[in-house]
Formats: sequence, structure tokens, C-alpha cells
Amino acid sequence: MSALLYQEAARVIGICNSCRYCEGYCAMFPAMERRIDFAREDLDYLANLCHQCGACYAACQYAPPHQFAVNVPRVLAQVRLVSYESYAWPRFFAAAFRRHPALIALTLAASLTFFFALGIAWRSDGFFLAHVGEGSFYAIFPHNFLVTLFGLSFVFACVALAVGAWRFWREIERPDERVASGATLAALKDAAALTYLEGGGDGCPESSTAPTQARRVFHHLTFYGFMFCLASTSVASIYHYALGRIAPYAWSSVPVLLGVIGGVGLVSGPIGLLWLRKVKPAALYDPAQNSLDVGFTSLLLITGLTGLLLLGARASAWMPSLLALHLGPVLALFLLLPYGKFVHGIYRTLALVKYRRGY
Repeated sequence: MSALLYQEAARVIGICNSCRYCEGYCAMFPAMERRIDFAREDLDYLANLCHQCGACYAACQYAPPHQFAVNVPRVLAQVRLVSYESYAWPRFFAAAFRRHPALIALTLAASLTFFFALGIAWRSDGFFLAHVGEGSFYAIFPHNFLVTLFGLSFVFACVALAVGAWRFWREIERPDERVASGATLAALKDAAALTYLEGGGDGCPESSTAPTQARRVFHHLTFYGFMFCLASTSVASIYHYALGRIAPYAWSSVPVLLGVIGGVGLVSGPIGLLWLRKVKPAALYDPAQNSLDVGFTSLLLITGLTGLLLLGARASAWMPSLLALHLGPVLALFLLLPYGKFVHGIYRTLALVKYRRGY
């Protein structure tokens, strides 16, 4: 099946390479124009440059129902999914990309069961409605236990992501490729600013409306919400280990403020992305890729929402239950990071580095 997919992708990109009407929309088109044929590694590279904004599809004179049936966002989404599977580590986890919604449901259910069962077992004096002190999370689950559990999960995720990224880079990099001065920094700026979700400058077409920057804004809220949450945890670790300041922390403290900002981003961003997916033309999406996107975005939304609920009710008797309700999605998120949509940010950044090098 993948061989037929790459043949179809080469056909579609070959037509685009002859037309070149859309060369101003994103980095994929100038990168495409530097080639006269398209091997598998070229298509993996181009697919991960594509941001699937849909501007080229809306402008294409050869899009369906034309007999050429050119649909660049859809075919490159299919290639991206195969590329995720091809470079996954360990190899036998590659199937997770096509079973992501079911895997999320199972992992989330198992994680929630794990934390609730532990809480009930460890708090024989009451768990579901227990006043243990405002934000006294470690009275429910010991600090060292949480650090060990989430630390090991995060290390595994980082190793799996790093191996996958190395495999992807090794495949797309040319032996004679020079290291252009400033290419990596420029690529990181493009990735951080989501430069190529501008759709050529006006934004991405959503439904039948005029192009807007909405998708770019919601992506920013999601990504930077995640980063603020990560920063909150990192600062809390510095407080704990370097400064000897033990949680809970005041509402005005840096970890709590970062967590609130991050949680708001992780709720508002995914809600916006899920809404845009409902109104965007279905022709742009491959069903398997769409399931991958929706599953990961929904998990981020659940993580952000439960985190805000926990923070808001940390002084109530519901705190222990809400803590377990939040830790379950966080653990599921860590375990599934290398086998969901999160990998696209890493592969896309590497593809942008190659593009900025002039290839």
C-alpha cells in the first residue's frame, strides 16, 4: 500500500512542479521546485514541510473534480503518517499511529484506574472526599513516587522521539548537504512562529469563509500552553530541589502562574483546533491522519482542563479525586508522545532546517 501511496504522491507533486502556481504559499513548493524527480525520502521531506493549511487546494485549477485530481494537503498528510510509522522506535510501536484513538482510550482508562486504585489503597481514611490541606498533593501521592513514575515515562518518551528524529534526519539528509550559516536558527524561528501557516500571507481558508489566521492562533495557544505547563513543572522542580521550597505554592508564585497560563492555552487552543476541523473541507483530510490529530488534540484538552479544575479546587475535599483525574491524562500523554501527532513538530522542524539550508 505504501508503494502505491508514494507513486500517487509523486504523480501529484509532479503536476504541481509543472504548474508552480502555488509557489508563494509555503516552503514545500520552493523545496519541490529544486527537484525534477521525487524519491521516497524526498516525499517524506516535502510532506513534513506541508502545514496542511489548504491554501493550495483552494487555489488549484487541477483539484477534484478535474481529472488530474490534485489534492496536495491530503496526499501529503497520508505520506506524513507513513513517515511517522517508518521512523518510529521501537519498531513494533509503529502500529500505534493508526490505532491512536483506541490507544488513547485504553491508556487513559488504565492510567486513571491506576491512580484511583492507588489513592484508595493508600488513603484508608478516605480518598474521594478528604480534606488534606490546600494543594497538599504529596499527602495523596508521595513526591518521590510521582518523580520516579513521571521521570521514567518522560525519559522513555524523549529517547523514543530522539531515535525517531535521528532516523528521519538520516533518511532525508544528503551526504553532500552543506551546513548553511544560520539555517538552524532560521528554521527554529519558522517553527516557533508557524510562519507557513500564513497561507501566503492571508491565512488559511476555513470552510467557505475568507482566509483567516485562526488556525495559526489556535496552534500557538496549544503549543505555548504546553510549553508554559512544562515550564511550570521545571520551575517547581527548581523550587523543590535547589531552593528547598516545598509545595504547595501560593497563587502568586511563578509555578502556579505559569501553570494557569499554560492550562488556559491547553484548553482554548485545542477547542479552537477541534472546531476548525469541523468546518474545514473534509476533502483535505485523510481519515487515519484526522483520527491521529483529533485524538492527540483531545488528550491535550483533557489534560489542560483537569489541571485547571484541580488548581481551582485544590483547597476542597474534591482535591484527591481531581488529582487522580489529572495525573491519569498526564501519564497517558507522556507515554503516547512518541506515537501521536506530537512527532510532527519535531519532523517539521528538521524539514525546515533542511529547507533553510537550500535543499
